[in-house]
Amino acid sequence: MTHRGGCICGRVRYEVDGPLRPPVACHCEQCRRGSGHYTVCTSAPRDAVTITGKLSWYQYNDTASRGFCPTCGAQLFWSSTADDTLSIHMGCLDQPTGLALSGHIYETEKGDYYEIAEGRR
Repeated sequence: MTHRGGCICGRVRYEVDGPLRPPVACHCEQCRRGSGHYTVCTSAPRDAVTITGKLSWYQYNDTASRGFCPTCGAQLFWSSTADDTLSIHMGCLDQPTGLALSGHIYETEKGDYYEIAEGRR
């Protein structure tokens, strides 16, 4: 299966050849500060992702960086040097995705302005 996605302005597009991991919602402080809220990502092997257009990367520590469109600022990817996968922000995938949220991570770092409903964890 092939999945496609891109940024708000359309200058960065990507294609993923193959299956995507079930998405998870990350509530860590880095994701909250980087996106303005928690993020929901899926992932795929790096070599399965083809990116077209100019993508910028912000490296925020020794092992992790975020890929975003330098024109519209949309966050598209999260990358770690620890493995060969690329995390993909679900909101940037073209619909339908055929995926469903599988859980939450870093719940103890979530913002104090919302709750995670029981049964959704």
